[in-house]
Amino acid sequence: MRKTLIATGIVLATMTAAHAETPATNTMSNFSYDYAEARIGIDPLTYGGGFSMSIHPNAHITGSVDTRFKGDWDANVGVGFHAPVNNWADITGEIKALNVKNDRYNSSGGKMGVEVNLGVRQWLGPQFEVGGKIGHTTISDDDKVIGSITGRFHATELFSIGAEGKFNGLYGDQIILTTRFKL
Repeated sequence: MRKTLIATGIVLATMTAAHAETPATNTMSNFSYDYAEARIGIDPLTYGGGFSMSIHPNAHITGSVDTRFKGDWDANVGVGFHAPVNNWADITGEIKALNVKNDRYNSSGGKMGVEVNLGVRQWLGPQFEVGGKIGHTTISDDDKVIGSITGRFHATELFSIGAEGKFNGLYGDQIILTTRFKL
């Protein structure tokens, strides 16, 4: 397991370094997929962060971790695609490796799983975005259908704030307040 994590880290670091050396390419989507994110979940109170980085005009890597700081976590890393539907909307999809730990999945290193999701992001105006996702997770023998809806206000090109309603996630139904910074 440790060798797999080290190899994954080296591959991700190599892709990041290679991406930094290449000149900026035109994206074929309506949204930026290069950001770092800080977030706070409400009921239960969680803290977390995440990132997304383009690796191709229509693909990105993504990862996040959330915790209540009570010996629990919900961590994921994966790859996704994004493509325009029209001039104001993108369709997205991701496949992620999960590692979770809570009262139900209580082994020392957490439990591994997989998530697959599809979503859409839509501009409602020059600075306001809405979106939604539906997906499926498998952890041990537990299969779940998950979902989320999102609203985001882009104060500038480099900074945005948002609210997300998550349904049937590791922490149950939850509202998450987010702040994104463009990379």
